[in-house]
Amino acid sequence: MMRGMTITRITLYGIPNCDTVKKSRAWFTEQGVDFQFHDFKKQGMPEARLPEWMNLVGWQKLVNRQGTTWRKLDTDMQASVNDDASASALMQNNPSVIKRPVAEWETGDQVHVSVGFTPDQWQIWLDMGLRG
Repeated sequence: MMRGMTITRITLYGIPNCDTVKKSRAWFTEQGVDFQFHDFKKQGMPEARLPEWMNLVGWQKLVNRQGTTWRKLDTDMQASVNDDASASALMQNNPSVIKRPVAEWETGDQVHVSVGFTPDQWQIWLDMGLRG
């Protein structure tokens, strides 16, 4: 997938006070990896990124149905999230419902995405990306 490619940028998307985001940011720092942090609370949901994330990992993985934001939605709203369009609208209007963090790994003309704290996957991508 990324063999022989150089990682050009890593962006971590989330909310700074989220425990999983804190753990993820610490992991990148401990590995000595440069990354950018995009704060959903201050910078909002980057509308142009969402379709690509949904294409790469699916809306079902992005919508955090275990989180507080989801649980606070009324049952009619929860039931209405059943396809790409409805999930996209929900995530645009309520970025806190997105499972965090979303990590984008850019390698030239390709983007790879992970959702949640996935250090094993990140390490594989680092190893593969830094061989190039």
